[in-house]
Order: sequence, then C-alpha cells, then structure tokens
Amino acid sequence: MTQDPRPKTQDELKQVAAQIRRDIVRMVHGAGNGHPGGALGCTEYFVALYFHIMKHDPQFNMDGVGEDLCFLSNGHISAVWYATLARSGYFPVAELSTHRKINSRLQGHPTTHEGLPGIRVASGSLGQGLSVAVGAAQAKKLNNDDRLVYVLMGDGEQDEGQIWEAAMYAAHHKVDNLIATIDWNGQQIDGPTVKVMDLGDLPAKYRAFGWEVLLLENGNDLQAVIDTLGHAKTLTGKGKPIAIMMKTGMGYGVDFMMGSHKWHGVAPNDDQLAQALAQLPVTLGDY
Repeated sequence: MTQDPRPKTQDELKQVAAQIRRDIVRMVHGAGNGHPGGALGCTEYFVALYFHIMKHDPQFNMDGVGEDLCFLSNGHISAVWYATLARSGYFPVAELSTHRKINSRLQGHPTTHEGLPGIRVASGSLGQGLSVAVGAAQAKKLNNDDRLVYVLMGDGEQDEGQIWEAAMYAAHHKVDNLIATIDWNGQQIDGPTVKVMDLGDLPAKYRAFGWEVLLLENGNDLQAVIDTLGHAKTLTGKGKPIAIMMKTGMGYGVDFMMGSHKWHGVAPNDDQLAQALAQLPVTLGDY
C-alpha cells in the first residue's frame, strides 16, 4: 500500500479540509455550474475516510482486493470526492481545473469510461449507490476479503424506493462489512426535505429494517467524524449493516452558502468566489 505518508495530527487534517473546500469552490466556479453546497458539507467525511480511516492504495486497482472501498451515491457532490482523490495522490491536483469540462475525466457525476483512478462505478442517478455498495460488500465476504465497504448517500436521496430495497436486502443477508452514511443536512434541490418529502424518524426507519444505527450530531467536526467512523468499524462483523446519520451544514465553511438549499446546485460568480476564498485559507497550495 502507498497511502502514507498521510497527515497525522488534527491540525494537518484540518489543513487538508480547508484546502479541499478551496478546491471545491474554485472547481465549481471554473465550470460555471455544479453542486457546491453538499460538497462543502461533506468535506470532513471524505478527509476522515481517505486520510485516516480507510486502507486504500492511490496506485488503484479496480478490483480493490485487500482494500477498503468507497462509493458515492449522491454523485452530484463529485467535486469533494475529486478534490480528495487528487489530494490523496490518485491523480495530479492540476487536473481539478478540468472539472465538468468537455473531454475531462472529472465529469459532473462520476463516470468510469474515462478511467479516473479511484472511481469504480458511475453514480449520481440517485438511489443506486447503496445497492452497489451492498454488492461490493457481499463480494468481499465471498472472497474472504476482510476489508470494509463505505458508501455516502444524501438525505433527499432517501426518497428513492431502491434505497429501501437495498436496505432490506442488506439486513436480511447480514451484510455486516458495510458502513453506509447519510448526509443528513435537511436540504435538497427543491427545498428543505421536510417540505419536499418529510423523512420522519430516519434512524428509527433504518433500525426497523434491521440496521445498526449511529447518530453523528456534527458531521463538520472532524474528530467527531473520525470517532464515529471508528466506532462503526468496531460494530462490523456482528450480523448487521451499519448506518451513520451524519448531520452536516449545507455549504459549510462559506458563510453565505451555509444552511440554504439555494446553494445545492449553483456556481458562485466572480465576486462570490472572491468572498468565499477570503474565508478559506490556502494550506496545501492551489492547483
């Protein structure tokens, strides 16, 4: 494995998160379109996974044998995943400037035919990622591969029926090497989730389907994310899939974007970019 050297201290990890947020707003601005809100909100999750939690290899083997796997179901927040992969060494950081451009490997929703290291399945057609992750986790069990599978979903995505088919299947088949996280920010493209389609008691629903459920009250607290993912790992192998309900802030880190569904899928203009970058320090160097 070639994942080290990696940041070791909290301060180093926070520097990575700050730079990735800078990358996100610059990428979306450069493309003139994209989804900054959820990407900014999930930055700590990706930093925790790729720089602390997962065993993974930036040299990248599509099969992922002997590695932990990560799938992004809500693929529209691809900017945060691309920035994390680049900063982890999967491909040159300079390539981030091609985000959502014609002939780029960094399309708006992750795809595979361009051969981008770190991406194992196309995603963004909402509702499909949990099914993919369940299948990958079952494959690892069948192959006696003891590594884990992680998947991130959106809370608005829970409106999709396929999510609940996969949830029922995973519990029935005791897919207990799977850790699914829901970005529970309360916002989706058309408005607050409580107005579009109220999710009700989401943790109770997953428990009723036979999952082990953890609550992460502040998904923008890096140590809390690391601790919760670490706790989730201790619950694997005990007969139940694990779900983390992760409360985050849409647009976290940029004050005028925070908490509003209006930044779900809108790119900042030049003035807004400058305002955002003024709040996000350069820590690792811009692309």
